[in-house]
Amino acid sequence: MMNQNEPFDVVVIGGGGAGMTAALYTSRANLKTALFEKLVPGGQIAVTDLVENYPGFPEGVLGPDIAQKMQAQAEKYGTQFFYDEVTAIEKKPDQSFDIKTVSQVYSARSVILAMGASFRMLNVENERELIGKGVSYCATCDGAFFKAKEVVVVGGGDSALQEGIFLTRFATKVTIVHRRDSLRASPILQDRAKSNPKIEFIWDTAVQKVIGKDKVEGLTLKNLKTGAEKNFSTQGLFVFVGHDPNSKLVKGLIDMNDHGYVLTQESLHTSVDGIFAAGEIRQGAVKQLVTACGEGCEAALSAQAYLEH
Repeated sequence: MMNQNEPFDVVVIGGGGAGMTAALYTSRANLKTALFEKLVPGGQIAVTDLVENYPGFPEGVLGPDIAQKMQAQAEKYGTQFFYDEVTAIEKKPDQSFDIKTVSQVYSARSVILAMGASFRMLNVENERELIGKGVSYCATCDGAFFKAKEVVVVGGGDSALQEGIFLTRFATKVTIVHRRDSLRASPILQDRAKSNPKIEFIWDTAVQKVIGKDKVEGLTLKNLKTGAEKNFSTQGLFVFVGHDPNSKLVKGLIDMNDHGYVLTQESLHTSVDGIFAAGEIRQGAVKQLVTACGEGCEAALSAQAYLEH
């Protein structure tokens, strides 16, 4: 492994809204900043069709567009982007950190964790085997493959309804399956979904099994009140039932709750001096782009104050 001799003042891990905002602020403060992202900058924003609740865009803004602009803005002020996966973080006796990737070791004086969270699976029979063959967790990514087909969306929050509405551009019918008898989504999304002629609802129901060998052909559904099961014909399954934090990297290094979310103190400090956390990886975070960006800013200012002292 090569060692980058000159340390970065700040290493940001994760390129979503929180990470890119943090990098923008630390770079503008003339702190040498690196941002590591293993996929593409933007995180969940990059696979969101339309962001309608980010201030300053009354007509909404395409997710990929705002992600690209955030990256360009951070790079303008000097952020170095690395498309690489961080595999370990070690704190050294001199209070700096070794940031290990697959091929190199980088040195950092402070770290901002912004790895976000990943889509949660249903963990039912055949789900994993049929990913990419009709099972999806991203309507923006895969919706076009379901033109003139019937699909099922599982979930009852904002993501489920937003993505379900998006899928009506392609699918002839979208059935939203929810394990309760009421939705958790915002009222405006509920109104849009319920008034869309292509959307139907199945309440108090959970998916028990995905049916199909080479592609999705249907689902086994269970009514959670009566216990009755039935097979339901569909050509696609889109799952939006929450997220799990991408915190495996720091397990055992910093304090987390039982669900793997990072615990933060005042000003987004973690239990380890010099490590901060922002965005969906953090316990108590509100899962919205605007708050992720705000936390990225706060973590950056806290890292700056830490380095000054």
